[in-house]
Amino acid sequence: MSNENFNIDLDRKERLGFPEVIFGQSKTVDQLNNILDYYQQKEIPALATRVQETKAQQLLEVFPEAFFDKESGVFGLNLKTYNELIPEVVIVSGGTSDAYVVNEVFYTLLFLGLAATRIQDVGVSGLHRLLNRLEEIKNHKIIVAVAGFEAALPTVLGGLVSQPIIAVPTSVGYGIAADGQVALHSLLASCANGITVVNIDNGYGAAIAAFRMLHTFNPKHTKQ
Repeated sequence: MSNENFNIDLDRKERLGFPEVIFGQSKTVDQLNNILDYYQQKEIPALATRVQETKAQQLLEVFPEAFFDKESGVFGLNLKTYNELIPEVVIVSGGTSDAYVVNEVFYTLLFLGLAATRIQDVGVSGLHRLLNRLEEIKNHKIIVAVAGFEAALPTVLGGLVSQPIIAVPTSVGYGIAADGQVALHSLLASCANGITVVNIDNGYGAAIAAFRMLHTFNPKHTKQ
């Protein structure tokens, strides 16, 4: 469906296994309202990422039943709940400052019909915190590791567990670590073999990567 402002890729789920997600950061309230209104009329679940709180408050006046997570900027419409799902993905973060990315991963996966476990604030500055949760982490099929500063967490996990690891560098940190460039470069140069690295703060991309991995080997296990 399209008009002069947007062109919704309704066939994406059939082609790729997952529907289109709206990038809300650079869209106006009117543009988001028009797109979401289409989904609402069709009673189709919709997810928008990086929606600023001021925009979300205006959208909630139009869509009062919608969901908004202030920390990540995720805005959901007609979302389903999957209380019966067993989490196959675990999202592990270095610190509580990474929660905005953790939540973007979590709610994107939920939109795709996948449950996830969140284990936060287990960074390597207190390695015992990670080791204390290691057995719980190993109970999942895929690990999404979120970390800022030098982003050592995914590398450490890469030497401890056999599961696929999707690393998300964040823009958390002081000085030269600011904006996530150090974290990104550190992960790209990681000595742990086979880690997948997405772009800085790209929780959405990490969630899609996890979905693709699971969907490839068991295409009937996901729900939407």
